[in-house]
Amino acid sequence: MANLTLTIDEDLLRRARIRALEQGESVNSLVRDWLESYAAGNRQRDVTEEIIAVAGRARASSGSAGRVWTRDNVYEERLSQHD
Repeated sequence: MANLTLTIDEDLLRRARIRALEQGESVNSLVRDWLESYAAGNRQRDVTEEIIAVAGRARASSGSAGRVWTRDNVYEERLSQHD
């Protein structure tokens, strides 16, 4: 596991420690949880943006019943964009 050094205003850190103690947490665990969430959010956003891009390039109309996407549809569209 790696160490991370942050420069934080003393009053901010004091208030964060108090709030963390009230919740039975440590500032360290809260920062670690936030970083995990932040990092995962980026991956999720990348996947979502790619799906939206594939849907935007699709030549089919969804019609009144809506379009049903399969994994194969998305995979084939993605492959065709990388050729």
